[in-house]
Parts: sequence; structure tokens; C-alpha cells
Amino acid sequence: MRLLLAEPSPVLRTGLARLLGGLGHHVAAGRDTGALAALAAAHRPDVLLVSAAAAPARGGDAVRDALAVRRRRPGTGVLLWSRTPDPRTAAALLEAGGPGLGHQLEAGMTDADRVVAVLARIAAGGRALDPAAGGGAAAGDLASLSAREAEVLALMAQGRTNTAIAARLCISEGTVEKRVAAVFGKLGIPGGSGDNRRVLAVLRYLEARAVPAPGEFAAAA
Repeated sequence: MRLLLAEPSPVLRTGLARLLGGLGHHVAAGRDTGALAALAAAHRPDVLLVSAAAAPARGGDAVRDALAVRRRRPGTGVLLWSRTPDPRTAAALLEAGGPGLGHQLEAGMTDADRVVAVLARIAAGGRALDPAAGGGAAAGDLASLSAREAEVLALMAQGRTNTAIAARLCISEGTVEKRVAAVFGKLGIPGGSGDNRRVLAVLRYLEARAVPAPGEFAAAA
């Protein structure tokens, strides 16, 4: 694979480049995402590997820069990682949508087997969204949800609002709100001013299903 790496830490940047280069991948690396578009044009990467901390010193945004390259080069995979749980990055990836997206915690990027497996999944058009990277709790799983709660969560993963979910399932918005609250509770999604509970629940769903959610209910429409 052709890989383009943006990571501000010289130790992690060099380590990842050597690891992936030693496995036969072509790696181009830089400190931040300021030159990401130019590097992508020159190297035509299959996957971008970008630290959420790799923003340029002046007014940059690493996540925005990576997704901008992806828009210019459709089909390019994007693996973003954060040093701590980061719901903002998770939300940006969900909003971007499409195949070949990943979000991981930086601690996992030092595990060679994990990195290689995640890259292979993204390059093949899959998703590698770690709920812990988005701030999700480990407790709870999809099997704990009722059939109606699972339907509501699946529609949330398609980007539907509570109003749209209510119309689709022919129930009231108040009922949808109760189902959403039940989903949060059963999946152990914590509340807090710094967390987007809806995003965290959708990340849990996508990781458990390991497939993109959009269109899942098309056959039943």
C-alpha cells in the first residue's frame, strides 16, 4: 500500500514509518497536515494515517485537512488517531460517511499487529472505529437492546433525527426519545458536557456490526 503519515511526535512518526516500510508498504511522512494535499498529489496514497494532533501551527485542523484530501481523492482511506478519547473526531468521521474510515487511540498505534489489521480493513473499504477512541464505555452490548431499541439505534447510525425516526417507525417523538435514552443506558454511554452520546452510541453500533450502516433498511422501505 501507499501510505501518507502525518504525526507531530518524531518518535511515533519514525517508528510507524519504519514498521510499515519494513512490511513492504511505501510510506511518506510529515510532521503536520499543512502540506497534506501537496503530498497526496505527489504520492497518491491508498490510506492517510493522521494524528488528530497533527494540525499546522497556524490555524490548522488535522481532521478537516485529512477529510479535505479524501474529498479531492475519492477512495482514499483515512485512519485518524487521538491521544485521548475524542468525540469531536468521531463525529467528523461519521458526518463524512463512506467506506474506508478509521478512528483509534494513539496507544494502539504502537501495536504492530493491530495497526496492520486496521490498515488492511480500511484499505478494503471497511471501517475501524474504536468506541474507546470516541469516548465510549466498555460496558453494555447490542444484545441488551430490545428489538425496537435496536431499530432506533440503526436509524441513528444512518444519520436520522428523532423526528425522522418517529416518522419512519410510525411512533411519537416522545417515544423515540425514551428509546434513545434506553439505548444510552443499556450501552453504558456516559453523559457529560464534553461527550456527544448519540455519536458514541453510533460508534458502538458500527464497531459491533463492522459494516457501514447507511441503506441497511432499504429493502424494508
